Formats: sequence, structure tokens, C-alpha cells
Amino acid sequence: MTPSEPVRSGYQRFIVLALITIVLALSTGDRATLSVAGPGIARDLGISPINMGWLFSAFSWSYFLSQVPSGWLVDRTGAKAAILVSLAGWSATVFLVSGVGWIAFPVVALFILRLILGILEGPVAPASARIIAAWFPSDERGIAGAIFNSAQYLALAVFTPLMGALYHYFGWESIFSVMGGLGLVLAVVWSLTYFAPSQHPRVSRSELDYIKSRGALTDVGAKPAADAPPPPATRQAIKQILTNRMLFGIFLAQYCIASLSTFFISWFPSYLVEARHFSMLQAGFVASLPAIFGCIGGVTTGFFSDWLLRRTDSLSLARKIPITLGLGLSASIILCNYTEVNFIVVAIMCAAFFGKGFGALGWTVVADTAPKEAIGLTGGLFNAAGSVGGIITPVAIGYIIQGTGSFHGALLYVGLHVICAVVSYWLLVGPIERFTLLPSEAVSMGAGEITTLVEARTE
Repeated sequence: MTPSEPVRSGYQRFIVLALITIVLALSTGDRATLSVAGPGIARDLGISPINMGWLFSAFSWSYFLSQVPSGWLVDRTGAKAAILVSLAGWSATVFLVSGVGWIAFPVVALFILRLILGILEGPVAPASARIIAAWFPSDERGIAGAIFNSAQYLALAVFTPLMGALYHYFGWESIFSVMGGLGLVLAVVWSLTYFAPSQHPRVSRSELDYIKSRGALTDVGAKPAADAPPPPATRQAIKQILTNRMLFGIFLAQYCIASLSTFFISWFPSYLVEARHFSMLQAGFVASLPAIFGCIGGVTTGFFSDWLLRRTDSLSLARKIPITLGLGLSASIILCNYTEVNFIVVAIMCAAFFGKGFGALGWTVVADTAPKEAIGLTGGLFNAAGSVGGIITPVAIGYIIQGTGSFHGALLYVGLHVICAVVSYWLLVGPIERFTLLPSEAVSMGAGEITTLVEARTE
């Protein structure tokens, strides 16, 4: 540390990180409620595997459609308001699912409520990407992003056994009433404790100076200078983002990775019950083991990635190497097709989900690369790409199971997708760096004029 460098001071950013991690954990747990309750719902309401696949997929359809509007909303209203409305709304929706068995056409009602859940959970990920970019400097963003991303595994490790026990002792309806109630309590906590860096009542000046000097976008959301060029219109921004090769490769990889995540939060408990003959109570606890390993992998990769960044001074290597190692290990899920020993199956799943956690640096990469004027929008598009995997995967697996009578093809489907994600990062993404949106007036400029304008904006 040089004498002129701000002192590393303060810890409010880590409290903020813990808060958004808990919010993401609950959102993941709430979308997995149907996964745990699925066998009971299918039995009580007479739902076939294909129709269960469509019910699992309903969340991802609306979640996908909500991502671009959610990113736009986050960039304009701020992260606090967006998450507050989102959290309170989706928690109330989950609570209502507990009563679908008491009304006419319960399957239709369940499908509609899952669609609403997908819409209301939309702002969480784009808002969290904006929060990480605003609160964390570049050389801490890998750890922050990895801890945040590990929430999806933490959620399954904590909530899956809880939901399995609720199912076993009180029936599947209790899963939705308890999880919905927890979310409403968390919404109150969020409204009282989260603030942006410049508005936080307990952040120190030294911490603000430190994070800002090392790349945190603490001015995100601030009023632009009077002489600043106008940002591009939303449609122009989307076009620039989607036609950028680096960002497109990141989005494609997220689509592929989402197939594994979606399998775990949709069909995995059914796989344990139907293919491996566990009871629902056993499946709830067994399913938590891969989630724990995924959480360990998710936290570990952040430290490893930031260590690589300090050693190599290459953002590309620091992000791509952990992604490659982790997702390569995730592809081992295919090996479950070649053993009948349940202990070995669980061990392979633990290894695969450790790898998935270790390779899941997608949100860190978004915080590294998104244009600062459109972090929420970029996060929304990134999450939309993952939602496409969430739409296709449960339905595809439903057809595979019904057509073949086994889960073998489903595991092969998932394993090949994560291999494709690795290929995308190395062949499409290229150097990882922050993308700069061209302002509105650049749309009609020539190539030379655009180059001059970009150089002027980055000086």
C-alpha cells in the first residue's frame, strides 16, 4: 500500500453483501418449493410427468419475460425500491400457493401463481449485480460475486431439509405458508437496513474512499453532469449489448449453466425418489449435501479468482480458469448413469455441484463487464439467458423421462450443456473488460468519429 492509497477500512459493504445473499437464498428456496412439494402435488392432483415439467417451467417463462423490464426498472428506481416490492410481492404469492387445493381448477391456479412468482422475482438478480458493482472494488468483486452466487446452494442446503420435514410432518401445503411468511419478514428487514453507498448512514468516509479508488461504481445512480452525453435509448442499449461478442458469449454460457441449476431445483428430488428410491424425508436431506458442496465451491472460487487476478493482473485468466475447472468437474454428473450404488451417486452429485459452484462466476463477470450506465439492464439480459435454460430444461427432461422411462438421458442432457458453457467462454468471450455503450449521437456517426468519441469518453 502506497502512502497516497486510501486505507482499507470499514465493513458495511460486507453487511450489504450478507443482506443480498440472504435475499437471493430465499428467492432460490421459494422457486424450489414446487420441487420438494412436487411428488405430493402430483399425487393429490393427478399430474403427469410432462405436465409437471410444464409447471416447473412456468416460473422460467415469466422470469425470462420480466428480465429486461426488471433491469430497466432497477436502473431507474434504484436497487432498494426494486427489491423491496419484489420481495414482498413474491412472498405473498408463495403463501397463496398453500391454498390451491381448496379451489376449483387447482392446477390452473398453480400455473398462474408460478407465472406471477417468476415476474416478481425478476428484479432481484439485476439489482444485486448493481449493488455489487457499487459497493465492491474490482479486486474484491470476485469474492463478493462468488459469495452472492453461493446463496443458491446455501438456500437448497438450508431450505430443502426444512421443506422436506414440513412435507413429511405437516403436508405439502405447509411448505408454501412457511416460506411465504419468512419472505414477508425479510422484506421488513430489507426496508430498514439497505442503503446505497452515498446514502448509507453508517458507512465511513474512509471505506467510501477506499472502494471508490479501487473501482467500485459508487456514483451509479447519481445525477449525471450537465455536459455528459445523453445515454442511448433502451432499445439502442439492448442492441449494442446483444451484438457485443464478449457479452453474447457470457449470455450463451449462462444459458448452458442454467440447465444444471434448473435440474437441481426442479427434477432432482424426483430423481432421488423415483430413480434412487429414497423417501421424501430422506430426499430432502440427501439433496442438501450437493448444495452444501456447491456452496463451498462457490465461496472458494471467489478467493481463488481474486488471488489469480493479483498474481496475473489478467481479469480474463482470473475469471476463465476457475470457470473452466469448475464446469469441467460439473460434467461428471453424467457418471451417475453408470452406477447403481446410491452412495456413489450422492458422491458424484456432490462433486458436480462443487464444480458448478466453483465455476459460477457469471455475476462477477457481469459486474466486471456491464456498461456502468446499464448494469441493471445487462444483468437482466444475462439472467434472461439463464431463464431460457430454465424454460427448456424442465420440459425437455419431462419428455425424456416419459419417453425413455429413466433419468439417464436427462443427466446426459445436463452434462453436455455445461461443457458447451466452457467452450463459449474460450471461443466467444475473448478478453474480459468493461463494455462502453456508445451515446445516442454516435448511432449515425462513421467508424472514425465513433473511435474518437469512445477514446474521449474513456480518458
